Amino acid sequence: MTDIKQGFFDIFRLMKPRIITLLAITCVGAMLVASKGNTDLLTFNALVWGTIGLCLSAGGANTVNMWYDRDIDKVMKRTQNRPLPAGRMQPNTVLFLGIFWGIFAHVLLSIMVNPLTAWMATAGYLFYVFIYTMFLKRRTVQNIVIGGAAGAFPPVVGWAAVQNDVSSWLPWAMFLIIFLWTPPHFWALALKKRDDYSKANIPMLPCVKGEAETKVQIVYYMLLLIPVTLSVGLWGHMGLIYFAACVILGSVWLFKAYKLMQDNGIERAMDVFMYSLYYLAFLFAAMVVDTFI
Repeated sequence: MTDIKQGFFDIFRLMKPRIITLLAITCVGAMLVASKGNTDLLTFNALVWGTIGLCLSAGGANTVNMWYDRDIDKVMKRTQNRPLPAGRMQPNTVLFLGIFWGIFAHVLLSIMVNPLTAWMATAGYLFYVFIYTMFLKRRTVQNIVIGGAAGAFPPVVGWAAVQNDVSSWLPWAMFLIIFLWTPPHFWALALKKRDDYSKANIPMLPCVKGEAETKVQIVYYMLLLIPVTLSVGLWGHMGLIYFAACVILGSVWLFKAYKLMQDNGIERAMDVFMYSLYYLAFLFAAMVVDTFI
């Protein structure tokens, strides 16, 4: 019974549930905003099957990522206990699961929601697997900058689930917000895990350009991100709640990043990283609140 429980836990862990949770929040948030306050558009299929399909697709991509990165996961301390480097699962099994979840999610979304939603989710899956994992991650310091687009697809998936259309600029503005949010979010963690990435020869920014330049780049990207979030408030028919959230959440995160940049060490890096998670979740929550008020 213990082995069965461990097996289910390992399959779940392959899908990177903590990452999926944040993706689901942005997906559901976009669904609610896409309804424009009309709850009749928030059908069971769109909300439930749309979210489940997104999670399965993202989980499948994460599983293939763990299969492909099993060699470097053995080297990095924070990943050594994952199912593959720890020897609890076989590579072929993991690869099968990753491909299966991706295909199953596409079929599920096509049937239960709509084909456009399925293709938007699959686009994120393919981008993460082939563009980020297999091409960018081990080759360029811009890996997380370009690769961050994979994690920006959930709002577009959520919008497509409700509207069956992605021609509006707002879901792509949400996409851009997450795209610009990803580098400062991830680089704050990379500062803390720099030694791990160096051991694995992964060209993350702190390893290639150093701590000081990484701190500067974190601030630069925030200075790009904050005006984009404000523009959504100005032209996206959002109200005062969202606009206030942009100003307050952005100011606090920018202040934390500025203090990190001024420090000699990286003691504040995890604080910047953890706050970034709350920043994104509360920003999307503010969009939802303004949509229904």
